[in-house]
Amino acid sequence: MKYSEANLGRVFILRLEHGDRIPDIIEEFAKTHQIDSAILHFLGGADTYSKVVVGPEDGTAEKPRKMVEELLGTSEAVGIGTLFLNEDKVPKLHLHSAFGRNRDTVTGCTGEGVIIWHIGEVVIFELKNSTARRKIDPITGFELLDL
Repeated sequence: MKYSEANLGRVFILRLEHGDRIPDIIEEFAKTHQIDSAILHFLGGADTYSKVVVGPEDGTAEKPRKMVEELLGTSEAVGIGTLFLNEDKVPKLHLHSAFGRNRDTVTGCTGEGVIIWHIGEVVIFELKNSTARRKIDPITGFELLDL
């Protein structure tokens, strides 16, 4: 295990609008407001054809191929994530969410694009004095935290 310490900074409350796309809208907000590190909560609705990463195709592969699931109907959504600068000093969101429709649930990473369906609420808790950054791991190709 590796760790770093941070302090709580500003708190932002966002109301996302119909058609906004995660992660783009949150990463752009972070860039505009100079948020380098944060934890965030997401609550709302996801529109049909949103895409989520639902796992690696082969969990033993060195560079695993991701599996992507498309939401086939408007879904309820809840998620939690982190945001840190990458090697290019660009804010990168890592948000995992659960999406439910009737009795079906899909859980995954929102990196492929989740489109907001009318309701999207995000609370961003800025982390100050953090040394954590995202760095590409040469073995997996993932942008992992470098502490």
